[in-house]
Amino acid sequence: MQWPTFRCSISLSSLTRKGDQALDREKAILVGLDRPGLAENFETAMAELELLAETAGAEVVGVVTQRRPAPDPAYYIGPGKARELAAMMREQQLPLVIFMDELSPSQVRNLERLIEAKIVDRTALILDIFARRARSREGKLQVELAQLQYLLPRLIGLGKQLSRLGGGIGTRGPGETRLEVDRRVIRKRIASLQKEIQDIQRHRALHRRRRQRSGLPVISLVGYTNAGKSTLLNSLTGAELYTEDKLFATLDPSVRRGSLENGKTVLFTDTVGFIQFLPKTLETAFRATLEEIDSSDLLLHVVDLHHSDFETQIAVVRRHLERISPDYHTRELLVFNKIDLAGSASSYSWLKRHYPEACFVSARTGAGLHLLRRQIAAMLEVEHHQIKVYLPYAQSALLDQIRRRGQVIELDYQGSFVTVTARVEPALASQLLEFSFPPETAAQKAGQSRAGEGEENS
Repeated sequence: MQWPTFRCSISLSSLTRKGDQALDREKAILVGLDRPGLAENFETAMAELELLAETAGAEVVGVVTQRRPAPDPAYYIGPGKARELAAMMREQQLPLVIFMDELSPSQVRNLERLIEAKIVDRTALILDIFARRARSREGKLQVELAQLQYLLPRLIGLGKQLSRLGGGIGTRGPGETRLEVDRRVIRKRIASLQKEIQDIQRHRALHRRRRQRSGLPVISLVGYTNAGKSTLLNSLTGAELYTEDKLFATLDPSVRRGSLENGKTVLFTDTVGFIQFLPKTLETAFRATLEEIDSSDLLLHVVDLHHSDFETQIAVVRRHLERISPDYHTRELLVFNKIDLAGSASSYSWLKRHYPEACFVSARTGAGLHLLRRQIAAMLEVEHHQIKVYLPYAQSALLDQIRRRGQVIELDYQGSFVTVTARVEPALASQLLEFSFPPETAAQKAGQSRAGEGEENS
C-alpha cells in the first residue's frame, strides 16, 4: 500500500454535557497518527483512547488525526498541523490535548510551547487511571514507581515550576539547582520503592509456596481490561469484589476459593487487565503481581464477546502472556464472556467451530458456568502428572520450576540430593526424566555398563 506524505482531518463534536458531573470534567482534544506498521486497527486504537480519556474524567470534544509515514520528531504530528491544532485550542479555549502514543520529552516540550495547553500522552493517561484505581498499599506503590520512572526523563519540560531560569550568561540561577534536586529526590524515591516492591515479591512468593503446599490448584483469570474477569470470579466463588463497566476498574489481585463440578476445591486469582501498548513502566512495576500468572496451574483467558474487535484483544493479551510466561499456551482456556449481550447462539456459532475447546458464558447471568467448571476440572486432571525425581543440590533451579509450575507433594532431603514428589504438567515432567533415579543408582548403572563392556572386550 502506498502511503502519502500525510493526510489529516479534524472533527469537533458539539460540547454536550451529561448531567452536572460534566461541569467538572476537563474538555479534551484527542490526537492520533495513522501510520504504517501499527499492530492494531487505527480506528479501534482511537476509540480505545477515547474510552481511556473518559475513564480518566475528561470530556472528549474533538478528534485530530493525521496520516504520515512516521511521527514528526519535533511535534509528533506535522508542524503545520500542530499550528492548526494550537489555533483551534485557543479559539475554543480548551485546556487539554491527549495523544495516542507516548511522546518523547522534546516533543512534549515543543508542543507545550506551541499550544500553551496541558499535553498528555497515552502513557501518562493510563498512569493517571491507575493512580485513581489503586486501593491497596501494594497497588499504590507499584503505580507510584511507574509514575516516577515515567516522570524522571521529562522533568525539564514540565512547566514553569520546574524549568530553568535560562541557559545563557547571567541567567543561570536556582532553577537549575531545583531541577537537579528534584532529580535526586526522585531517584532516591525510586530506589526506595523498588526495595519495597522486592519485599512484596518475597511476600508473594511465600504465599505461593503456602498455596502449593495446600495442594489446591491455582487458576488465574487473565484478559483484556473490562472483559469481565472480576464479575466472573464473583460468579464462580460467590465473592463480592468491586466491579464496574469501566477500563481498569480493579487493579489489586484477589484470591478466592471456589469449587468445580466434581466437588474439588480450587483457588481463583483475579489479575490486572491488559491493554494495547501497555506502558513498559507499568509492566515493570506490576511484575510482582504478574508473576502470579506464571505460577498458575491454569489460565482462564476471559474475552469480551460483545466487543466489536475481540479477536484483536485476544492477540494483544496473548502477546503480553508470551512475555510473562512463554509456555502459557499449554495452560490457556479461552472463556468467551457476555453471551447475554451477543444475541442468539447462532450469531457466534462460527466461533465454536474456530475455538472448539473454548467455553461460552455469561458471568452476569450465570449461563454456561457449569460447563466452564466441568472443563476446568477436565483440564486440571489432564495437565498434571505425578512424578518422583531425585534432584542433586546443584539443580536447585529445577526445584524452583517445580514449585512455580507444579504442586510439590513431598520433599525428602538426602545426603547429596533431594527426593521430590510432585504433580507437574507433561512438558516439565519430560524435562525431569533424567532424574528419575537416585544419583547413586545412576552411577552404579554406569559402572555396571562399563564392567559389561570390559567383559565383552576380554
